[in-house]
Amino acid sequence: MNVWNAKGARYWRGRALQIVLLFLLISCAFCVPFLAQAQLPLEPFRDSGASITGAFEGWYKNSDGSYSLLVGYFNRNQKQTLDIPVGPENHIDPGGPDQGQPTHFLPRRQWGVFTITVPKDFGNKRLTWTITANGQTTSVPLHLDSLWIVTPFEDAGVGNTPPVVRFQPAGAAFTGPPHGVVQSFSVKAGEPLPLTVWVTDDGKQPPEARPRQGPPASILWSQFRGPGSVTFENARPTVAMDDGKASTTAKFSAPGEYIIRGQANDASGDGGGGFQCCWTNVHVKVTVTP
Repeated sequence: MNVWNAKGARYWRGRALQIVLLFLLISCAFCVPFLAQAQLPLEPFRDSGASITGAFEGWYKNSDGSYSLLVGYFNRNQKQTLDIPVGPENHIDPGGPDQGQPTHFLPRRQWGVFTITVPKDFGNKRLTWTITANGQTTSVPLHLDSLWIVTPFEDAGVGNTPPVVRFQPAGAAFTGPPHGVVQSFSVKAGEPLPLTVWVTDDGKQPPEARPRQGPPASILWSQFRGPGSVTFENARPTVAMDDGKASTTAKFSAPGEYIIRGQANDASGDGGGGFQCCWTNVHVKVTVTP
């Protein structure tokens, strides 16, 4: 077998294993959670009135020896967006109720929304994220089971890496899952807040992905937390072909502290097409004054 064929064989074996693991992850994410009066995952989708389930997507080791738990969610409603404050109906325990989870839940599946850092001696301990939405309660365990290791910073098959997001052309680079707040702004309620980022990508993609037309990456803005609503001039602004610049504005309906999320995707799509690579999420804090 020549070198090219050897690399190809290794790639497709790796992708086959990823597909099997993805099937197991999806099955476990929605079958293992303890459901109390919750809509079953295979029930028909509704526009509103359905439950929300946290989605444990895996874990990875950090350079300091700690671990990051990667978490998203599945809002089974086709159209209903829900705001569920941290507390009795939205809590992560032990150690909570607040572990940085969202309080604003968009419809359908949202990937890699936040991470929880646990210490190097976390071992066999578990956290549990419990959500009550539309009177239906679901809980999902978060853990360090060896079957749930993910590699969100590189797809080993083709060497694809997540898009890079910067808030200045030569500023700090953010890539992969979110870790805390990366930028802070302040604005008055009702006034537009300019949001400009530079989004670049390595251009690599798996053979099965559709060739991307236009820029190699995109950016999508959404609300993550906040006491009011957030309106984006264009939630998916155009990314410039030459330097990756993408600009929009956001307006906030009420004073208080908000977190908005910018998700950059390359050709692998949302959540890397379900393989936990290669996309980037950044969290931005906005203080809104009267």
